[in-house]
This record gives sequence, C-alpha cells and structure tokens, in this order.
Amino acid sequence: MLIDAGPSHPVFLHKILQGDYWLFSRINQDWTCPFLDNTLLFMREAELWIPLYLFLFLFATLNFGKKGWLWSLYLPMTVIISDLISSNLIKGHLVFRLRPCHNPLWEDSMRFLANYCPVSSSFTSSHACNHFAMAFFIFRTLRHTSPWWWLVFPWAFLISYAQVYVGVHYPLDVLCGGVLGSLIGVATSRLFRLQVGTLPLQPINPSHA
Repeated sequence: MLIDAGPSHPVFLHKILQGDYWLFSRINQDWTCPFLDNTLLFMREAELWIPLYLFLFLFATLNFGKKGWLWSLYLPMTVIISDLISSNLIKGHLVFRLRPCHNPLWEDSMRFLANYCPVSSSFTSSHACNHFAMAFFIFRTLRHTSPWWWLVFPWAFLISYAQVYVGVHYPLDVLCGGVLGSLIGVATSRLFRLQVGTLPLQPINPSHA
C-alpha cells in the first residue's frame, strides 16, 4: 500500500493526510526555537539513553532476583517484537510512505535537522513504536514500586515528537507507531505478569534468589 496525498485515496483518507501535512508544517516549521532544535535532536539519539537502560537493568536484577532477570529479558523482547512488526512487517511489506525529508513537496520549506534521512518507509515510526512499547511495559510492571514511573510516558512522547520536529516522520506516522507500540507493551506486560507474576515490593535476599 502506498500512502501519499494524491486523489487515488478515499476522501476521508485524503482529508486525514491533508491534516497530517498541515500539522507537520506547524511542528517542523512554526513551533520551533533554537532550544528545541538542539534538545530534541539530542534526545532522539539512542546513545543518550544507555545510562537509563543500565539503570533499569540494575534496578530490576538487584531488587527482584530471578524475577528481575526475567524482567530484563522481557524488556528487550518487547522492543524486538515492536521493531519486527513496525520495521519489518509494516514498513517492509505492507505500507510505503515517502519520508518528508525525501518528499519533493517539502524540499523548499521544511527544516531537516537530523544527520541523515533513512530510505525506509515513513509509516510507522519505529522510534515511536519501540519507545511506547517500552514505556507501557515498564509502567505496567513497575508502577507499584514507585509513583514516578509515569515519567516514561513523557519520555516516549518527546522522543516520538522529535521525529516530526527534525523532519524524518509525519505526525500520523508517530501517532500510529505510538498506538501500535502501546498495544505491544500492554500485551508483553500482561504476558510477563501471567508467566512471572508481580515483582515483589521488598528486595529479595540474594541467598534466596
């Protein structure tokens, strides 16, 4: 399936795409400032979040014993599943949409801030899918341990928003990727709780782990 703004689509889809283009132009060209230019470009880099992932791994394994080790396997499994569905299945076989940074429609007006523009399909955003999958898995499995885990949602949102801001995705790509990732995160967290159970509130004595 090819997604564009041409007349070949049904009227309702054409209107959705026109609205998507309008919102993209607002985010990428109008709702901007130098602070966001630097901050959002930096936030979308995977290397920035390595300390967070290390913290999550240590937090789970040091506090929850064997269940924590299983949690540390389920989290990357969640990302692998979301990436396979978003990048391999949807982008690779089902839907192709030209990214805004490759679309001639925007060549004279858009601001492209990223280091490169991928040649893969724009729909869906794998960044949005993967990060919302992680966010829902983390929140649903750890929310009983601290009231602060809700912060994973603005984290996922800002990384997803950055994809539109820098010019590599449209808002619809990010929205659908986020919804897909959320469903995957809910599913894997439910599977984790069914197979492993709830992580204990109190740290496990290593001698009994």
